[in-house]
Amino acid sequence: MDIVRRNHVTVTGNAEGPAVVLAHGFGCDQNMWRSTVPALARDYRVVLFDYVGSGRSEPAAFSEGRYASLQGYARDAVEVCEALDLRDAVFVGHSVSAMIGVLAAGTAPERIGALVMVAPSPRYIDDDGYRGGFSAEDIDELLTSLESNYLGWSAAMAPVIMGNAERPELGVELKNSFCATDPDMARVFARTTFLSDSREDLKSVRVPTLVLECTQDAIAPREVGAYVHHAIAGSTLVTLDATGHCPHLSAPEATNEAILAFLGSLR
Repeated sequence: MDIVRRNHVTVTGNAEGPAVVLAHGFGCDQNMWRSTVPALARDYRVVLFDYVGSGRSEPAAFSEGRYASLQGYARDAVEVCEALDLRDAVFVGHSVSAMIGVLAAGTAPERIGALVMVAPSPRYIDDDGYRGGFSAEDIDELLTSLESNYLGWSAAMAPVIMGNAERPELGVELKNSFCATDPDMARVFARTTFLSDSREDLKSVRVPTLVLECTQDAIAPREVGAYVHHAIAGSTLVTLDATGHCPHLSAPEATNEAILAFLGSLR
């Protein structure tokens, strides 16, 4: 199957500029980057795509066996880069896509030359000496609720994930994005996301890396940002003046400024 169609790949911006790949998180699609694309388009070749099972990707390409691990999603990212013959691209990953970017960079280091991690979390479940923000019971309850009533879960969780209660339209947008995802495919992506543990993978990162965290984030608390920063040698940690788990939607100016400053440092 043609990868461009399979992953609904779109390319915009400066065709002669360095490539920047924007990768969405769970329950989202490439439209979530609409406030970031204009900031990059003048100087960078901007690549967007939807993971199989999300957005306008090709549903027939979905395989539970492939997407039951983050490596399956990393294969999507690498194959998109290969199809476009990208070299040394900057991979900007939101939420779970930050860890997918780590795996993709490890798999195809010639394709991905730098990482931007927006609200990353290598593990959501607390562990000895590690605070991910959730107990194992929390995650079990979350997944049980999602699997038994996906639409109800989406309506309840989207405002919590988005934060910014004074701007309810943002939570509504995220809920609508969740609800547009096939529930069976979302179930697989959710289990893959919330049960993942990528802490060891962070130690293998050898490319320039920017870690972006928010001042308050119900999904990835500040301790997680600090952990990721310390685990990746030479990384840069920026705390955005933003709340919630989706700063590219709730605080696009601050998010874009941080990304552009990092991209400028690479040139």
